[in-house]
Amino acid sequence: MPSGHIEVQVRPGVEDDLAALTDLYNHYVRETPITFDTAIFTPEERRPWLLSHPEDGPYRLMVATDADSQEILGYATSSPYRAKPAYSTSVEVTVYVAPHAGGRGVGTLLYKALFAALEGEDLHRAYAGIAQPNEASTRLHERFGFRYVGTYREVGRKFGRYWDVAWYEKEL
Repeated sequence: MPSGHIEVQVRPGVEDDLAALTDLYNHYVRETPITFDTAIFTPEERRPWLLSHPEDGPYRLMVATDADSQEILGYATSSPYRAKPAYSTSVEVTVYVAPHAGGRGVGTLLYKALFAALEGEDLHRAYAGIAQPNEASTRLHERFGFRYVGTYREVGRKFGRYWDVAWYEKEL
């Protein structure tokens, strides 16, 4: 086994993951424009988000962990695209990888598990919004068959500037 190799396991997220998932997400809130949230969360504030992703159905939470330490290395979700009923066969997907775990295939493993879990669900399309620039996320989504459909220009303001969001879709 090469030095530094980490065996990654992917499983559905559970309530015991809440604190670690909140810490991971808060990194992206504080340090990046990847999410347009601007204030960090407590685990209790994030609990409704976690509970909205059960182990079955179209809205899933998959978690990647280090097989030895069980440290959370990242997560992927499918969530409602929009609240109106006609959108019910569409989901928005996202992936977050711990900063120290980037470039190791964690995002790929998470999306493989997420899309496998969604097979057989009554879903037609998956959508992903990628704050620009984010070449790694763009490459990941394109590897999974997402195609570019358009960009919302300067749609979000964070860190004193405006950010574009490129939208991608995938047939399910």
